Amino acid sequence: QVQLVESGGGLVQAGGSLRLSCAASGRTFSRYVMGWFRQAPGKEREFVATISRSGGSTYYADSVKGRFAISRDNAKNTVYLQMNSLKPEDTAVYYCAADPSGNWDDTDAYNHWGQGTQVTVSS
Repeated sequence: QVQLVESGGGLVQAGGSLRLSCAASGRTFSRYVMGWFRQAPGKEREFVATISRSGGSTYYADSVKGRFAISRDNAKNTVYLQMNSLKPEDTAVYYCAADPSGNWDDTDAYNHWGQGTQVTVSS
C-alpha cells in the first residue's frame, strides 16, 4: 500500500506559476507510474499528466501541454507538477495517483490517490 500526500496548491493570478508536490510513502515508489489529475467544481475528475517509472516518458492532456511539466525524484519518493501560464480554467483540486492497472490517462485505472490540493487561479 502506498500513501500519497500532495502539497503546493494555493491562490495565484492568471499567468502565474505554482509547483505541486506529491510525496509517497514506502520503498517501492520507483516501481509506480504516477499521474496528476484534477477536478473542478461540478465536473468530473480529468487527466492532467503522467510519468513513467524512470521519468523518461511523460504524457499530457492537450489542455495543459506546453504549460505544465511533470517530473519525479525517485530518491525523494516525490512527483512534481510545475504549472506555468496558469489560467482561471485551471482552477481545481489537483490529485496525484499511483500505479495504474490500465491506461495511464484513465482515472479509473489508478489504484492509489492522494487527498488533493486546491489550486485557484484568479483572473
